[in-house]
Amino acid sequence: MANWIIELWNGLPFYLQYLLQTLGFIMLFVLPFLLAIALLVYGERKIWAAMQMRRGPNVVGAFGILQSFADGLKLLLKETIIPSSANKVVFLLAPVLTFTLALVAWAVIPWDAGMVIADINVGILYVMAISSLGVYGILMAGWASNSRYAFLGALRSAAQMVSYEVSIGFVLVTILLWAGSLNLSDIVNAQAGGFWNWYFIPFFPMFVIFFISALAETNRTPFDLPEAEAELVAGYQVEYSSMAFALFWLGEYGNILLMCVMTSILFFGGWHAPFAALEFIPGPLWLIFKILIFFFIFAWVKAALPRYRYDQLMRLGWKVFLPISLAAVVIYAGLGLALGII
Repeated sequence: MANWIIELWNGLPFYLQYLLQTLGFIMLFVLPFLLAIALLVYGERKIWAAMQMRRGPNVVGAFGILQSFADGLKLLLKETIIPSSANKVVFLLAPVLTFTLALVAWAVIPWDAGMVIADINVGILYVMAISSLGVYGILMAGWASNSRYAFLGALRSAAQMVSYEVSIGFVLVTILLWAGSLNLSDIVNAQAGGFWNWYFIPFFPMFVIFFISALAETNRTPFDLPEAEAELVAGYQVEYSSMAFALFWLGEYGNILLMCVMTSILFFGGWHAPFAALEFIPGPLWLIFKILIFFFIFAWVKAALPRYRYDQLMRLGWKVFLPISLAAVVIYAGLGLALGII
């Protein structure tokens, strides 16, 4: 049997072998990615329940662990309803674009030394570019739905994401100045040697700005204005149902995980252990552990904080974070030159 498979493989044209290998690598990432999202959503609902003194999911499967899979199956079996006045092509393309962009950004994320799909020299620019494109899926959904609620949610999202991407960009500049590279693996290796070398210590103000901006970038509480249910019913996704809605949902949680892993890489040493004595634990496990910590904080914030008003959201981004992050670029550049780091 094995020899027959090898002979069949060798008989395939080169381009077909390359296509099948690429699809195989994609599936090796996509399937664990979707499984991780399902389990993390279950964990998040349990966190909310614990904070609000409820039980949370506890019926489907042991301790309710299969609840996310039941919800996914329910959405898969539902009918996809397209509003009669909607632009059907753009309406269906928007969730696909959102989910695809959430996936492709992970191509440059290093899990350990050499364990990365695409170890490009401008990895951090790639992540920022893909993250910036995410707003187009939301804009397309809001416009194509031909609904006032959806359109208002899309406009809010565009303004919000642009506002906080500026601050994130300046935060990244301060990191890049000291790391001396745009490659994410190089940034992680610059923090090797123990937690005292991790960038969250010298860059603690930048870490705070980055994390709060990440909440706004992913439309999470207290910055979930684009889907504010009290004002816009469900915002840009109000007209969506079944798998189209599920793709938005998967894309949102994919972006949340991306921001968690970027926080770990930029400020907390990526796959490196906090102490040399703990280096025997594989690097990917350390990175996953750090991602889970920041995901817990995301869930904690959503359960604990009320939603901002829109004017408060804009004021925080443009009048507080932008001037501070801009001044920080100058300050950290000067410190880097004085200390001989740059």
